[in-house]
Amino acid sequence: MFGQAVRRFTTSALRRGGHYGEGPGKNMPFSVENKWKLLAVMTAFVGSGFTAPFLIVRHQLLKK
Repeated sequence: MFGQAVRRFTTSALRRGGHYGEGPGKNMPFSVENKWKLLAVMTAFVGSGFTAPFLIVRHQLLKK
């Protein structure tokens, strides 16, 4: 019963999700046309996630 519900959901989700264009990179929420802009956005995204714990620890250590 659960398997049938999952199967129905996935097939309906696939039918609804067909509004994207064809080809590589067309179904992504960001553009992959400009590689330098993509590099900057990816670096900012990954860099913010990497530096956040260090900044939080520094903030906690500097508190009185």
